Amino acid sequence: MTRKKNFEERHLNPETKRGIGIILLFAFSTFLLLAFFHIAGTAGNTLDNVMSFILGWDRFLFPLLLLLFGFIILFPDRNAFGRWNYLGLLFFFLSFNGLIHLFTVHTSEVSTEIIHKAGGIVGKFSAMFLLQKTGFWASVIILTAWLLIAVLLLFNTSLRNVLAVHSHFTGWFGNFLHHGFFQRHHFENQTFSPTQNEISDKEKIEQEEENDTVLSPFQSSLVKSSSVSPVKPPTEIEKILTTRTHRQVALPLDLLEYRTNRANSGDIDHHREMIRRTFEQFHIQVEMAEVCVGPTVTQYSLRPAEGVKLSRIVALQNDIALALAAHPIRIEAPIPGKSLVGIEVPNESVATVSLRELLESKSFKNQTNQLGLALGKDVTGKVWTTPLEKMPHLLVAGATGSGKSVCLNTIIVTLLYENGPDDLRLILIDPKRVELTAYDGIPHLLIPPITKVDDTVNALKWTVREMERRLDVLSKFGVRDITSYNAKTQEKMPRIVVVLDELADLMVASKHEVESTIVRIAQMARAVGIHLIIATQRPSVDVITGIIKANFPARIAFAVTSQTDSRTILDCSGAEKLLGRGDMLYTCAELSKPVRLQGAFIAENEVSHVVNFLRQKGTPDYNYAITEKERGTTILDDDDSDPFLNEAAQIVIRDSRASTSLLQRRLKIGYGRAARILDILEDRGVIGPPDGSRPREVLMKEWPTESVDDRLGFKEREEMLEEEENIEEEKDLNIDEDTFLAAQEGEYPQEDENTHEKKPN
Repeated sequence: MTRKKNFEERHLNPETKRGIGIILLFAFSTFLLLAFFHIAGTAGNTLDNVMSFILGWDRFLFPLLLLLFGFIILFPDRNAFGRWNYLGLLFFFLSFNGLIHLFTVHTSEVSTEIIHKAGGIVGKFSAMFLLQKTGFWASVIILTAWLLIAVLLLFNTSLRNVLAVHSHFTGWFGNFLHHGFFQRHHFENQTFSPTQNEISDKEKIEQEEENDTVLSPFQSSLVKSSSVSPVKPPTEIEKILTTRTHRQVALPLDLLEYRTNRANSGDIDHHREMIRRTFEQFHIQVEMAEVCVGPTVTQYSLRPAEGVKLSRIVALQNDIALALAAHPIRIEAPIPGKSLVGIEVPNESVATVSLRELLESKSFKNQTNQLGLALGKDVTGKVWTTPLEKMPHLLVAGATGSGKSVCLNTIIVTLLYENGPDDLRLILIDPKRVELTAYDGIPHLLIPPITKVDDTVNALKWTVREMERRLDVLSKFGVRDITSYNAKTQEKMPRIVVVLDELADLMVASKHEVESTIVRIAQMARAVGIHLIIATQRPSVDVITGIIKANFPARIAFAVTSQTDSRTILDCSGAEKLLGRGDMLYTCAELSKPVRLQGAFIAENEVSHVVNFLRQKGTPDYNYAITEKERGTTILDDDDSDPFLNEAAQIVIRDSRASTSLLQRRLKIGYGRAARILDILEDRGVIGPPDGSRPREVLMKEWPTESVDDRLGFKEREEMLEEEENIEEEKDLNIDEDTFLAAQEGEYPQEDENTHEKKPN
């Protein structure tokens, strides 16, 4: 019995069955072609006679039809053939064979056997019926109309496109006949030398090849020719961040893999019945509605009876999971936009959503935003795409192994497919040193992937300075955002996306500086085209602080371990019931509640293919000043300082607390000056930011006592000494005449202690 049971369980893999079917189709189509040319023996001749009787001359198209079906079987997910396409295929054979048969009958006086083979029995059926009822010319008009309708249905296109293809082919064929046939003898007896126009065209082509200007497939339809006018050279600050040659790199989709595995939801009817019975056991009447099979879960919709509270349905979540023997179960009550309740049950096998599938989808191709992100598919199979500009920053959080790094890779690769190096610049921060370092060397990078905490802080501060510079530029031009600025100028300002893979490590090492710069960028950088994408695997309140979360309305939550972590990310529960491996909840300012998606998957070898392709197309223009420390930013710097600053810092550090009232009492100064000193101490990292009614946190344990000469370089010290000598010389030259005469006589005037007037001795 055991051997028999094992034998029954060894069924064929569906991929194996599909492969066998494809091989048979290709072999049969090849055999048909050989049979049509009478080189397949007696069996081939018999098959040729049968096909001739059925289709006539149209039998030569039948092998191509078999190859088409083989392609559909080989790539089922790319199957765009619907019932209307099959109807168009039927109309095509009926009308085309009918026209062949009709013209053969009208223009030929051959035997009936040859007439049958002209259009076959299919052509005879459609042509002879119309010929008897409507006559020859009316039959031609009707069959021609059928043929055009068949082409429209078969290719799912418009009449304008068909006419455009027809005119293009007619013009090409006419030029071919004119130049290739009628003027052949003229070309054979004549030699040519390149003209000046051809030479200039060749030089232009060589120059374009040197610049490596390749149009992106998503933007080629939008590129128009424009005249080139001289522009002012960019300044040193703007050189690295302005478009010069407008480099574009067309990334082929063949660099990405196409995955065809399907989801298995199990016995849907059994699950529907078990859900209904479970509610009946608790005296809740429901009406089962539609079922949506998604990549990860299957959503069973139901309509509760009137007067049933949704809280009663949600409370039975564990009972439904017990009845279905599936965990975890997530109940969406109600489904947005519907008067239904959705019960999401995990599939027995999960379908992998490939990034290539999303990039080839109509919803992604139809979006016109340059920073469009392909997030994944929902339970209905709908592809979710959203522009990064509307977010305008993204927070990604989840437990280890839930799919955060893969999500970041899909976002980065999607941006690379949409933008060239002069339209998008990237700053990648990877404290873990294993994820984003793979992109080193691509021309989109402003700086090699950053792995050190100090370099990260400097890069974030540079981003703040770049944001302020761009805001000043927009203000001078009188525009509100980067899109309006780029429309008015020829020196385009590229967008900058900062991707930070692990926020928790940075918050542990330098919480104040990282948090303050992130918040400032998130508040003001949207208009100037600077966007943040931050990920963390520790979604706790000390990492995702309230001030950070308030400036990141767009968030993605992957599987977490507790309901508390889910509320930290999304302000609601639900992420603790996710399944991992790309299963996510996405929310933004436009959504009333989070939506469940299955994120796209991209393998490491696919990322390597994309990176290697980009490295071959161009080299990056690195700006190493991004990670350098800004000059004059030490805590003892005297810019915008205050005479009481050193004393105030020592008071704050000694008392381990900082407040305006403390400085007012100790230093005997006003409130405004005390508040300004606290702001300076906060900027220099001595104290933390204000936290409501609680006192500020003192971050520094000791105030440096180094002298000014220690902080100045050799050149600065020389300049300071020269300045002091000049001041002394000016004092010597400005002595009054009485002092000079008295000095010559050996007498010096003395000052009166009361009036401070000089009087002779």
